[in-house]
Amino acid sequence: MTKITASDVNNLRKISGAGIMDCKNALVEANGDTEAAIEILRKKGQKVAAKRADRESSEGATIAKVNSDNTTGAIISLNCETDFVAKNDSFVALANQLAEIALEKDSMDDFLNAEIDSMTVSDKLIQQTGVIGEKLVIGNFEKISAGYVGKYIHAGNKIATIVGFSSAVDGIEEASKNVAMQAAAMNPIALDEGGVDQQTIEKEIEIAKDQLRQEGKPEAMLDNIAKGKLKRFFKDNTLINQAYIKDNKQSVANYVKSVDNNLTITDFKRVSLT
Repeated sequence: MTKITASDVNNLRKISGAGIMDCKNALVEANGDTEAAIEILRKKGQKVAAKRADRESSEGATIAKVNSDNTTGAIISLNCETDFVAKNDSFVALANQLAEIALEKDSMDDFLNAEIDSMTVSDKLIQQTGVIGEKLVIGNFEKISAGYVGKYIHAGNKIATIVGFSSAVDGIEEASKNVAMQAAAMNPIALDEGGVDQQTIEKEIEIAKDQLRQEGKPEAMLDNIAKGKLKRFFKDNTLINQAYIKDNKQSVANYVKSVDNNLTITDFKRVSLT
């Protein structure tokens, strides 16, 4: 029988993230072959994943990352079943590791097929499902590129945002954090009016008209009044038109202009588990 040393177990733990006894048992079963032990742990994860396939993974961690020159940003959510696991340091560390990989990939498929610890991200999730005992999935993958990208992660890793700007001007670091916080707090549905889909616009107009009818307004006046209410909807729900949370006397667009007159917001993404 092959002797399994503490060093062997520790090495497998670093590679797999599995517990001490799981690693030791896998190495014993694999006669000390680390690669075979990794495969054993992966198969164990597949069995657990199959049993928990119908479970809801609504907890987790949302992580935003930007690259070294702040021109690309990514958000992923690593979802699990319970808040207890979501708060675990090793779970959050895995989410951060995955977010770094996401920075280098252009799509969810590319990301899930990327390599991590000598396996794909998809296989890593299955393996860690076996280690942790809960269903793990990637709930979201978002990415933007711009002249400058800032990020914000709300306390507890429940909300994360990335915001793209036209250029990297003086004061952009603070401004980008402020606007990313705005997007996290105020949950805009689009960057501006042009980003709101027609179905949403038509729905809001009909809601406004129904309210006006209940108030007894004449039918001939409904279209004009509803258009006014739609403008209010855009003001409340599009990022650049929202009142800036640190100074509600100005819009977010005006705040950005106060940093640099030529600066504009080009895009944003927001991921929330709440």
